Amino acid sequence: MEHFAMPFGGRLTRYPAAGAAVKPALILCPGGGYEHCSIREGAPVARAFARLGIESFVLEYDCEKPPLGLRPLAALSGAVALVRRNAGRFGVNEARIAVGGFSAGAHLAALHGAVWERADRYPADTDLTLHKPNALVLGYPVVTAGDAGHRGCFDRLAPRERQADFSVETLVTPAMPRAFLWHTLDDATVPVENTLLLEAALRAAGISHEVHLFPHGTHGLALADLETADPQKGRLPDRHVGRWLALAAEWLKEQG
Repeated sequence: MEHFAMPFGGRLTRYPAAGAAVKPALILCPGGGYEHCSIREGAPVARAFARLGIESFVLEYDCEKPPLGLRPLAALSGAVALVRRNAGRFGVNEARIAVGGFSAGAHLAALHGAVWERADRYPADTDLTLHKPNALVLGYPVVTAGDAGHRGCFDRLAPRERQADFSVETLVTPAMPRAFLWHTLDDATVPVENTLLLEAALRAAGISHEVHLFPHGTHGLALADLETADPQKGRLPDRHVGRWLALAAEWLKEQG
């Protein structure tokens, strides 16, 4: 593992993958309601993707001192740029750098995918070509600031009158990269309507995407295996839901 301190707070950790000389890469943003970065949705997932030949990174973005505003977005921008600048050393295809995550982390990844061309969302010296994501991998994402939204996430991002600025389904343009999404219909914390709203926006914009909806499973399943289980919160291993990992890795390895 390698660790990199990120501007605007946070840390990026690399989990190298064996195999091909030039690999796709995935930068993962753990969930945690923009209150913290979940350990369960970070290192275990990165190691699993690395075993499948995806060069993986975990971004622990700063969740201190809300409202967070654009600080997490600046951290993710810097992470993508760092990976792209070091693509040769990491053995990464610089045209195949994905961002992804879970819950609030998936919101951060999706937001970056939606607004990466908008200079007004990033620090003044940001190189928009360096931080462009090539794909999105989103697990049970927080998407909307509307009725189906996770209010706690948006309250930590911005005052109520500014939260619509972070509602991803309203920000999708044809410049958004292709996306892989998965959710469970039983999710009572971040309702599946979040994924459905984003899917409709992607379809309307003509963005290539793949969506998997599993009938059962509580919020926060991560890999849905023994390592990331949390029985006290009903997060039990589920082999069927856990298939999302192999599907996502296969999708990342496709040219798109």
